[in-house]
Amino acid sequence: DEIDSIAPKRTQVHGEAEKRLVAQLLTLMDGQQARSNVVVIAATNRPDAIDEALRRPGRFDREIVIGVPDEAGRREILGIHTRGMPLGEGVDLKELARTTHGFVGADLAALTREAAIEAVRRIMPRLDLEARTIPPEVLEDLSVIREDFVEALKRVQPSAMREVMVQTPDVGWDDIGGIDEAQLKLKEGIELPLKHPEAFHRLGIRSAKGFLLYGPPGTGKTLLAKAVAKEAEANFISIKSSDLLSKWYGESEQQISRLFARARQVAPCVIFIDEIDSLVPARGSGGGLGEPQVTARVVNTILAEMDGMEDLQSVVLIGATNRPALVDPALLRPGRFDELIYVGTPDAPGREHILKIHTTKMPLADDVDLAAIAGQTERFTGADLEDVVRRAGLIAFRKRGGDAVNVTAGDFEEALEDSRATVTPEMEKEYAKMKGELKKRAMQVEPIGFIAPGMLEPTRDKKHDN
Repeated sequence: DEIDSIAPKRTQVHGEAEKRLVAQLLTLMDGQQARSNVVVIAATNRPDAIDEALRRPGRFDREIVIGVPDEAGRREILGIHTRGMPLGEGVDLKELARTTHGFVGADLAALTREAAIEAVRRIMPRLDLEARTIPPEVLEDLSVIREDFVEALKRVQPSAMREVMVQTPDVGWDDIGGIDEAQLKLKEGIELPLKHPEAFHRLGIRSAKGFLLYGPPGTGKTLLAKAVAKEAEANFISIKSSDLLSKWYGESEQQISRLFARARQVAPCVIFIDEIDSLVPARGSGGGLGEPQVTARVVNTILAEMDGMEDLQSVVLIGATNRPALVDPALLRPGRFDELIYVGTPDAPGREHILKIHTTKMPLADDVDLAAIAGQTERFTGADLEDVVRRAGLIAFRKRGGDAVNVTAGDFEEALEDSRATVTPEMEKEYAKMKGELKKRAMQVEPIGFIAPGMLEPTRDKKHDN
């Protein structure tokens, strides 16, 4: 087991002992007789770290890839681990297999164990901890129900996601307001293909690989990405551009390749890269977080990964940016970021809906009119409206102290006096102008970098002028 620890690539180790160990292993493998009744089986989760000499025929003749189980495989594994478990009537192993994308056998074993512990927790109040036996009536009631598995899923996540997944999305479409057009486009482009892949395949529709969300800060681009991942029942990998860039040569490209490899393992999966303009600026512009040579290699790597996603319909890349004009035009062409979705400021009904969401847990006085507040908050983003609600609550507490029982219209009026819209009319005009230009810019023919102007002009006529 873990053969990569005793047979690493000799070009990458500095100690003589490790090199001699690999050489000895090669010698022993070559000394094996064809019919000596000895078979060598090795296991590793890092095949690329093993010395190439071991992977040729005559040594390890066959390589068997044991991948992540599909839905049918997960159903079978769950059946094995719940064989001796008293399951409640509401437990549907098919449904559980469908929602555990990316789980391997060990993850599913941990899930069933955690669900069993949750069931024991439920009957703990009925147990006498000093007694040596458990009463028969308590044992009869002991069963693992659907809610136990739901709670266990909150604590157990796929092994492959532990290094990259920041959180499980807990935001749905109902938690977002005011950006209906963007929601509709994401539903059509991501949720439907991931939930009904067979229908898209039957109709011959190629699902979009990438979506670029752009718009002013605070309009809900990150929330949209989380909501679509949750509603599509997909895994969600969220990462910032700065986490992918490294000062070491080749490290940034490796991190991006690892990110896409992880996403393929746990598909269906949504990859969300925030502030993507700093990761993939237009090549030759000098923008971005890294050196020009580094950012050019990063752009090339992402282009290669997105072009390689053709056969994998269950991985979707979502990028978010406030500055779409800085993104490399090659990424905006069809087949890469197929959909460019503008996420703007909400209209009055949208603002009212956002205010309702943020005041769900806030006791409001009878004189509070959210529609009137929405009418006074022109160009306010979702983040601005959340700030207004927070300020109103603080003002109520400041005025009435611990005796405050609700938030009044007067508190909201004071909060509005201290608040302002982060989006100016000039910004809205700029984004509206940009909306029509992005696709045009992507399709522009750019000059070849190493050919100077005039080099491609015909010269034959000029030769014989004298």
